[in-house]
Amino acid sequence: MIEIRGLHKSFGTRAVLAGIDLAVGQGESLCVIGQSGMGKSVLLKCILGLEAPDAGQVLWQGRPLDQATRPAFMARFGMLFQGAALFDSLSVWQNVAFRLRQRMPDHKARPIALEKMARVGLGPETADLMPAQLSGGMAKRAGLARAIADDPEVIFFDEPTTGLDPIRAARINALIRSIVTETGATAITITHDMDSVRAIGDRVMLLQDGRLAWEGPVAAMEGAAPLAGFLGHDPAGQG
Repeated sequence: MIEIRGLHKSFGTRAVLAGIDLAVGQGESLCVIGQSGMGKSVLLKCILGLEAPDAGQVLWQGRPLDQATRPAFMARFGMLFQGAALFDSLSVWQNVAFRLRQRMPDHKARPIALEKMARVGLGPETADLMPAQLSGGMAKRAGLARAIADDPEVIFFDEPTTGLDPIRAARINALIRSIVTETGATAITITHDMDSVRAIGDRVMLLQDGRLAWEGPVAAMEGAAPLAGFLGHDPAGQG
C-alpha cells in the first residue's frame, strides 16, 4: 500500500532521514518508534507531502506520490493527531464529519458522524457538545471517529495515547486495533508507548540517527538487542 525508497531529508547540515527503505502492506499495522529527534514525525510528514524529501520516493499502491496522484491519496487517508486536535469552534459531530461536510449536506453527514461516534463509544448525547466539554479520553475518541469517518484505506496515528492514563490508553489501543482489523485499513502509528506497539502493531521499526536500526514483527521484539532500551518500561519524553 505504501512504499518508501531511499528517503533522505536534511535540515541544514543535520540529516534527519538518511536513506529509509520501507514497505507497508494492505491491512498491515506498522508502529514506528525511536527517541526524540530521530525522524519519526519527519517521515510521516514526507509521506503526507508536508515536507519534500531531498532524495528518494514515496509510493502509494505502486505509484509515486506526486501532484497527479496525491489528491487521490489524500482523499483516502485518515489521521488521529496527537492531542486529538479537534476544532474548538465546531461541535463534536461537526468535527467528526469535517471531511464529509465538504461534499454533502449536514442532514446526510450527521447520521454518518453519529454512526462513527458510536463505533468508538461516544453516544448521541455527546454530538452537540463542544470540544472544551470533553475529557481527554473522549476527545481522543472523537478524533478517532473523525479519522475513520470517510472509511479511509490508510490511517495514521500520531502518539495516540499521549496524555491518557493507563486505563484510557488501553481502551484507545483496543479501539484502534479493532478498527484496523475490521476495516482492513493500512495503519502507521508513531508512538513511544510500547504497550501501544504490542496492542496495535503487526510490525515495528526503530528509527535511530536517521536510519532504520531494526525492523521486524512485534512478536520478535523481546529478543531484539536494539530495542532493549524501549522494552520493559515507558521511555517518557522520548516519543
